[in-house]
Amino acid sequence: MDKFNFLIPDIIDVIDIILVVILLYYVYKLVKGTAAINILIGIIIIYLIWKLTDVLNMNILSNLLGQFISVGVFALIVVFQQEIRKFLLMLGSNNLTNNKLYYKYVNIFKPSREISQMNIEEFIKSCKKLVSTKTGALFIIERNNSLDFIKNSGDNLYLEISSPIIESIFYKNSPLHDGAVIIDGNFITAARVVLPVSENQKINSRLGLRHRAAFGITEKTDAIAIVVSEENGKISFIKNGEIFKYSNDENLIAMIEAELV
Repeated sequence: MDKFNFLIPDIIDVIDIILVVILLYYVYKLVKGTAAINILIGIIIIYLIWKLTDVLNMNILSNLLGQFISVGVFALIVVFQQEIRKFLLMLGSNNLTNNKLYYKYVNIFKPSREISQMNIEEFIKSCKKLVSTKTGALFIIERNNSLDFIKNSGDNLYLEISSPIIESIFYKNSPLHDGAVIIDGNFITAARVVLPVSENQKINSRLGLRHRAAFGITEKTDAIAIVVSEENGKISFIKNGEIFKYSNDENLIAMIEAELV
């Protein structure tokens, strides 16, 4: 077995590189489109200059930058406090025990209620009625990542999708109309939910808070969002922090079906 020992450092190096790439991907995904991206680039430049001066034995500048880097770690915690919190939230919402696919194979943590397949036609029919009355609404359709971590900010429900139910929730005098509705399978599992708002500066400034909330939750989980705009009467399909265009209702239904397979 000794003749294979030379492979061990190479394997470890590959794993190390993969882990660093994954970490950098999550960090970039977190700060993409925000002012923090410029700060992150500045930190990377300073770090590279520090390493270069160390290699070239430029002791004074290297020591100066080294002190800045060591002290700067604590400063970064303060500067990136909000981003660090979101980063931990992102990791928490994507971990194995929070993934609904895990429940299919492990019986210990079975969900307390069985969720049936979503009736997409009835759902779109409900959205069209909201459009006709110029009623704004925000729906978050749960996929593999559990959304329990945001459901607690609203009111837990267990109501089968239907036009009367959805219209009553988003009726302007309803106590549940303000906030997002969470859909799991063919059931509304929470309403009046508060969502993290995206800070992506590339989002169209004409889009309101509902769209920004939809961008925010789809940036951090694999959920999809359906936004009914009360301003322009349009229904938006949002996934991975982006709006996807569709040609008609049948096309929108097909797009949702594709995501729920």
